[in-house]
Amino acid sequence: MNDPELREEICRIGRSLFERRYVHATAGNISVRLTEGFLITPSDACLGFLRPEKLAWVGADGVQISGDRASKTLALHRSIYEADPDAACVLHTHSTALVALTLSGVWTSEDIVPPITPYFVMKVGHVPLIPYHRPGDPAVAGLVTAAIHRMREHATPIRGVMLDRLGPVVWHRSPGEAMATLEELEETAHLWRTVHPKPAPLDESAIDELRKTFNASW
Repeated sequence: MNDPELREEICRIGRSLFERRYVHATAGNISVRLTEGFLITPSDACLGFLRPEKLAWVGADGVQISGDRASKTLALHRSIYEADPDAACVLHTHSTALVALTLSGVWTSEDIVPPITPYFVMKVGHVPLIPYHRPGDPAVAGLVTAAIHRMREHATPIRGVMLDRLGPVVWHRSPGEAMATLEELEETAHLWRTVHPKPAPLDESAIDELRKTFNASW
């Protein structure tokens, strides 16, 4: 996509997330990688009412070139792009089921929900919990980068993390794929919180079949 198309796509994704209540008020942010730098949603912008010309264009060095003031999570987005060369879009939301999960208790710190459905294993994968820090704290970028490298060392690259009490951060090769990853993660959290008794995770033989058939990175 060229720059105008990417700007329109960011606005389309933001509006879709807002209308379906994955984000509310001015919570959440979206960025995409450019040949030269990044586009990112402005600070305190409502994702449901983004304007293409207002998006912040930031150089590879982190210096803003144009647009409204960049989101305070810029350092986090840049660190993800640096740590994962395949990442082309980063989404951060305050999705209700996922934030509620951190308040009630995640499955484990390395996997906030268990592998209870095949599409969660195939489309999302492991999602570690990042301990609570205030919104925009630059220390979070280092923690997320460390998680990316740690999981890659175990041959299980990740597409997302969960910020305790704040919400998920997911990334993928395009805005559409990042949004789909977020949707699958939020739906799995909703299932895990609402189904009683709790379902057993898929067993290792089922997960291994997903690895072999669909190249799932679990």
